[in-house]
Amino acid sequence: MSSFDLIGVGSPIMDLLAQVPDDFLHRHVAGKKGGMVLVDDQEMGRIVGLLGQPPARTTGGSAANATFNAARLGLRATFLGKLGHDELGDAYHGRFAAAGVDTSRFKRGAHPNARCLALVTPDAQRTMRTFLGAAMTLAPAEVSASDFAGCRHAHIEGYLVFNQALADAVLASARAAGCTTSLDLSSFEVVHAARDWLFRQFRHGIDVVFANEDEIRALFQDQTSPYETLARRLADHGVLAAVKVGKDGAWLARGRHVHRVHPLQVPKVLDTNGAGDAWASGFLAGFLRGWPLPACGELASLMGGETVGHLGPIIPEEHWPEVSRRAHALAPA
Repeated sequence: MSSFDLIGVGSPIMDLLAQVPDDFLHRHVAGKKGGMVLVDDQEMGRIVGLLGQPPARTTGGSAANATFNAARLGLRATFLGKLGHDELGDAYHGRFAAAGVDTSRFKRGAHPNARCLALVTPDAQRTMRTFLGAAMTLAPAEVSASDFAGCRHAHIEGYLVFNQALADAVLASARAAGCTTSLDLSSFEVVHAARDWLFRQFRHGIDVVFANEDEIRALFQDQTSPYETLARRLADHGVLAAVKVGKDGAWLARGRHVHRVHPLQVPKVLDTNGAGDAWASGFLAGFLRGWPLPACGELASLMGGETVGHLGPIIPEEHWPEVSRRAHALAPA
């Protein structure tokens, strides 16, 4: 029996969350609203200093969010990524431990911990500025099959693909340890930068691929076909395709079988940050328990829909008991 159902692999980024008026962006933040721009430590400090009050803090990072939520849903989970040698790194480690995630596979770097400042405007859009810090220094030579020993499934964030040597090392190590794998494409920028690499990896063997509307269209360079059709095309590459289409739900495709996942109706959307990661956590929590695909999709929809009703990528602790009750009620008889 495996020690862990799931190992997440990615950047352990501490999210800094602030609600700001549109005018704050116009006056103080260069670049387009709604985008993500990498910045250095000094620029991050400048923007944070203009907020007037300290931003809220929560653990972030795509695969990390999915792993954190999967542990809350009862999976035995661990995580591989590099923390900083500072107070934020210590805080990140502590929050994962408190959530029940095994922390023995975190690595430590000499740089400050990665952090992402999410500036959320009244329309629920988030404009992000990210300092990658220690997370960026994880090197291919630091990853081996021993990091995946005792794990059934490895969930990998697409942002790693910006460093293809690292992504190759992660996938090779996970496969060598006998893990099944899932890849969240994470961003249309990832897809544009690595389309050929992605198709090669699909042929080599990835079990589940998560994509949103922009990512699946970028993958097939197709701006017109229905998402059901695109999900089928992705499944033709031998993967289980999970195509998320926001407020319109999702499509799941495996082989010749396709399932429509209906969305959860949300009274008010506050912040879309982390919703796709939460969706993946719900799907994996069902999938790794052997649930039928429609039930996996229902749990995924519950997790994604609940996340957008709160600020930040993590469902607040006070709301979790009710979410947990509803999640358990979805389990097949």
